Amino acid sequence: MCTDTPASSDFRSKFLFEDLAIRGEIVRLEATVAEVLGKHDYPTQLQALLGEALVAAALLTGTLKFEGLLILQAKGEGPLNLLMAECSNGGQLRAIARWDGTLPDEPLANLLGGGMSHLAITIDPANGQRYQGIVPLDGLSLAECIEHYFTQSEQLGTRLWLVTGGGRAAGILLQELPEAGGARRDTDAWNRVCRLTDTLTAQELLGLPTETVLNRLFHQEDVRLFDAEPLSFACSCSDARTRNALRSL
Repeated sequence: MCTDTPASSDFRSKFLFEDLAIRGEIVRLEATVAEVLGKHDYPTQLQALLGEALVAAALLTGTLKFEGLLILQAKGEGPLNLLMAECSNGGQLRAIARWDGTLPDEPLANLLGGGMSHLAITIDPANGQRYQGIVPLDGLSLAECIEHYFTQSEQLGTRLWLVTGGGRAAGILLQELPEAGGARRDTDAWNRVCRLTDTLTAQELLGLPTETVLNRLFHQEDVRLFDAEPLSFACSCSDARTRNALRSL
């Protein structure tokens, strides 16, 4: 496994299991979280959700090869009306939320209004047709809701772990790849890799170097770690494109 030393506090690192049909990414954000949370006086619970949404958008953008925006939206008619994060192919991030009154200590779907809530992922390419997938918001956490989206819309084995704390947000994504040659001979690979990742603590994901995290989790696997990609707060907002995506939900 090669080493990876990001030059900034905000980065995305991709990795690949050489002998397994599985890929992954790790994202860590600090400066971007501070920029987003500094824009409004967000309730504590919403601060964590915004951090998770930023990380999720960065992770999902990393699975695509395109020029444009990925917009992640959770929308409903509950006390939390909207949770939105977007990431460009160049790694520029932003997020917003709308809410009314005091937010109860409830799962995300309940905050958004239970059965009336939806999760949408919009791919808005710089050139070409916009694509949007929408599913009911099903899950106790944002990570579970996104996993449900992939089960319903993409039929790809996808797992996410999203954490926040100490002014940081971080996450890890695993995704199965289509069959290729002998890569699928290890029939337990997906379950094994996911079980190992379940042992990762929030403190480890938020604080340890990427290569240390991967070595601790997958020291018996052959993992290739690619160079880190910088991520940053989107100082120049794409409001018109985001409004179009919101109107289509």
